Amino acid sequence: MQRTLISCLQLAVCLLLALTATANAEDKKADPTGTWKWSFTGQNGQARETTLKLKLEGDKLTGTVSGRNGDTAIENAKIKGEEISFSVTREFNGNKMTAKYSGKLSGDSIKGKTETERDGETRSRDWEAKRDGK
Repeated sequence: MQRTLISCLQLAVCLLLALTATANAEDKKADPTGTWKWSFTGQNGQARETTLKLKLEGDKLTGTVSGRNGDTAIENAKIKGEEISFSVTREFNGNKMTAKYSGKLSGDSIKGKTETERDGETRSRDWEAKRDGK
């Protein structure tokens, strides 16, 4: 009887430790803070490099994305675990265009999709940013 009680107690302690470790792992967010870079081909076929600067303070994610006309602040930025999302609104010739980014943070890379709407049609493409170690 005493062995059974000790075994049950040991099992309960192990389960408690496992649940605590799992809860802590879920609470811990990946940290996207830093400078990220990726390249894409523009409408004219020319390769362009983009720089994303992110900063995570508590639950608040902020940053900027580089463009032809300088840096633009990101909007609606969220991070949940390794999932990250934000949008960037730019204005060209009086027309506003919003690009929505979503992706998964894994170490020093973010892989995901970006969506833009043009002429009532949603366009999607893959993007992958690498953390700039400079």
